[in-house]
Amino acid sequence: MTTARVLRISGSESLPAGLRGGVVAIGNFDGVHRGHQAVLARALDEAKRLGVPALVLTFEPHPRTFFRPDHPLFVVTPAPMRARLLAQLGFDAVVEQPFTGEFAQHSADRFVEETLVAHLGISHAVTGFDFHFGKGRQGGPAFLMAAGKEKRFGVTLVDAFRDEGSEVVSSSRIRELLGEGNVAEAAGLLGYRYTVEAEVIRGRQLGRTLGFPTANMALPEPNGLKHGVYAVRLRRADGSLHDGVASFGRRPTVDADGVPLLETYVFDFADDLYGEICAVSFFGYLRGEEKFDGLEAMVAQIHRDEAEARALLSGVRPLSELDLAIAF
Repeated sequence: MTTARVLRISGSESLPAGLRGGVVAIGNFDGVHRGHQAVLARALDEAKRLGVPALVLTFEPHPRTFFRPDHPLFVVTPAPMRARLLAQLGFDAVVEQPFTGEFAQHSADRFVEETLVAHLGISHAVTGFDFHFGKGRQGGPAFLMAAGKEKRFGVTLVDAFRDEGSEVVSSSRIRELLGEGNVAEAAGLLGYRYTVEAEVIRGRQLGRTLGFPTANMALPEPNGLKHGVYAVRLRRADGSLHDGVASFGRRPTVDADGVPLLETYVFDFADDLYGEICAVSFFGYLRGEEKFDGLEAMVAQIHRDEAEARALLSGVRPLSELDLAIAF
């Protein structure tokens, strides 16, 4: 991923004075998928037209996680990754509004008057056509339009974005595809390759003894990606990009009771990655997890996985400018 950065602000009340008066895209934006990008592009265009900052207002944690703590949500783009994607798109800042019990009790009027007007001083709001806000979801598109007219800020509502099959692009569809291991179709909806980011940690170092050293990463939980083996690219903190093959799962041959880990074997690479924050982009699903009869059979399969991944990655092309910035 390139070095673009966006200012991350915790809470609307913390917005620097120099960013007040901007155009604000409002939503959860989990996935920053093609549907979200339609909303975000309108906000960027409006900010350019008005000559004001382009901001994103989102909520952390995701409101579904707050309201249903017993049903943890697989977040496609955790806050740090979402911020990196928004930076690549060209936003100046993302306001990550803490979604607390107290905030959940705010009325729709209070959200407009306090968050949008008093704290952010917005000149224009851009959101999806079905955005609802305030206690009990009492605020909707008509409410926001009326509030904008009263408080003197513009409002743009963006219709649902549909893919080439005329289906609405949604985060739930993407979660389902990732749960099936279908990272290729998920990339078509995202507009870029599904990417995770985490610190490289020490494992049992078994791969090193077998000739396949791996960069091990514990992904934020819950992660609903199907356990299996994938063709991937790993980007180091210095920006360098490396092809590889990765296994995500519990390692049934050597450690069946372990916690899920992403283990990436980076091709033609010998440096130490421990402690680095690296990003891994998924290009193709190769196979499911297997329990082998022994290490010899496992090593033979890893050789086959490597050959298949190299072949797959040799022919890939970027899906978009965003994909180009992330995975190429």
